[in-house]
Amino acid sequence: MNTDLLQRGKAIKLAVFDVDGVLTDGRLYFLEDGSEFKTFNTLDGQGIKMLMAAGVQTAIISGRKTPVVERRAKNLGIPHLYQGREDKLVVLDELLGQLNLSYEQVAYLGDDLPDLPVIRRVGLGMAVANAASFVREHAHGITTARGGEGAAREFCELILRAQGHLEAANAAYL
Repeated sequence: MNTDLLQRGKAIKLAVFDVDGVLTDGRLYFLEDGSEFKTFNTLDGQGIKMLMAAGVQTAIISGRKTPVVERRAKNLGIPHLYQGREDKLVVLDELLGQLNLSYEQVAYLGDDLPDLPVIRRVGLGMAVANAASFVREHAHGITTARGGEGAAREFCELILRAQGHLEAANAAYL
């Protein structure tokens, strides 16, 4: 495990996720009636729940807006949801003001150019394995899993491991 990533993960109080390409595989599915659907990975959802149970706050910031994401955030209990916002750093500034947190206390997982300003600014800025190459070049770390295929779980477990909570989170299921 990368010791720099673990060191960065120790300070994290807020984990923020992009949606398309991070919590999903990045494909957009449109039905004839104009509605859309997305698929989410249950491993990622469990990782997010484990992170919240360990006291780390969570948020979603997405450039797109869809009721499916609202439903997923509600199902997981993610309290901070921002959709239809390409200005992700501005959104994060607002949220940090509300939560009285600093950038160093934030971890962010993204995959494309709109995520890059946040990835470069926060304490732990990571990219999924299949992120745009320019984004991967500027991230602190890259998951081994692809977006929508367990990357968010890996990100959550890294933070849990860094803070000494992963073993207890797993042991709760033994």
